[in-house]
Amino acid sequence: MQITSFPKNKIKVLLLENIHPRAQHIFELEGYDVSVVRSAVSEIELIRRLKGVRILGIRSQTRITGRVAESAKKLWAIGAFCIGINQIDLESCQKRGIAVFNAPFSNTRSVVELVMSEIIMLMRQIIPKNEKLHQGIWEKTATGNHEVRGKKLGIIGYGNIGSQLSILAEIFGMQVCYYDIAEKLTLGNAQKCKSLDELLKKSDVVSIHVDGSARNTNLIGAEELGKMKKSAALINASRGFVVDIPALVSALKKKRLSGAAIDVFPQEPGTRFDGFKTELQGLPNVILTPHIGGSTEEAQQSIAGFVPENIIRYMNSGNSDLSVNFPQLNLPLQRNTHRFIHIHENTPGVLAEIKRIFGGHSINILGQYLKTHENIGVVISDTGKKYDRNIIQDLKSVRHTIKFRVLY
Repeated sequence: MQITSFPKNKIKVLLLENIHPRAQHIFELEGYDVSVVRSAVSEIELIRRLKGVRILGIRSQTRITGRVAESAKKLWAIGAFCIGINQIDLESCQKRGIAVFNAPFSNTRSVVELVMSEIIMLMRQIIPKNEKLHQGIWEKTATGNHEVRGKKLGIIGYGNIGSQLSILAEIFGMQVCYYDIAEKLTLGNAQKCKSLDELLKKSDVVSIHVDGSARNTNLIGAEELGKMKKSAALINASRGFVVDIPALVSALKKKRLSGAAIDVFPQEPGTRFDGFKTELQGLPNVILTPHIGGSTEEAQQSIAGFVPENIIRYMNSGNSDLSVNFPQLNLPLQRNTHRFIHIHENTPGVLAEIKRIFGGHSINILGQYLKTHENIGVVISDTGKKYDRNIIQDLKSVRHTIKFRVLY
């Protein structure tokens, strides 16, 4: 009996949180069976819905806990249709052979444009002027209003977004400095600060663009805010837990800062129908937006193409080079061959056992690749076309096997 890969029309995909329709279209063109849910769901509901699902698509509101990963026996891949992945227990997914993919670049421009517009609005105090004019108060004054040209922008976190913001800010004539714990390639005329304190003390606007690591919790608290200029403004479009909100409220009320723009919050509603409250509401020269940094049609359409295409590459060929929790493999497709993927606990001897099984079935290995990553190892084997499927059960029975599949 000849070996065949898993039928594509039996690969179930579940897309949550109103992901752009382009993603559904791409998966369906591949032949997958796609179900769509417009909102996030609870842990219990997610566990129920994941029965038989091979691919899951989420955004930032759905939490993938260890319990969810453990219960999703059929799940091969998760697509985070956003930059952030702190809502996913990556280690639990890895241990259970679930590859996670995100979109680290697709909404960069959208976030940068929002931040740049907020810089101008804060420096010109547009929000309080807008509110007063809506109340019929004509307050035309230049006091406290500034051009951004010549001002110092301090960027905390010089990754994809921070570095692109640096370029756009320079076009507006701003002087850019940045601080990052990792060594980065400096773009344009930006200058690297030796410490966070140095950046805070010299900047007219501070914009935060760090990752979701726990070490960044309350990165900006009362002490850090106290080191900023009284005329400075703070922008956070990274993670909600990065800024100590009560400390920021206190600084704004005491006029220790001139303003702030906050797009992310420590606790955010699951849907637009849920209420939302923050101590920042009602404060002057404070811009509050509902986590919309990447919420443009252009960004969402780009993400909805990028994530499915990488998941499909992984499902079809085993290529995991853009996964955030799997060994980085990028292999060319081979003609007139079979390809197997074997995911196992990172334990010595597994590769030798796989080779022994192929040899025992008199199957010639045309190419074989092993890559390990913390808890797991991935073996991809290319073989000739002619043999029966008895080998499949033998490979599945190898000790420490997590998942096994015929790719083609």
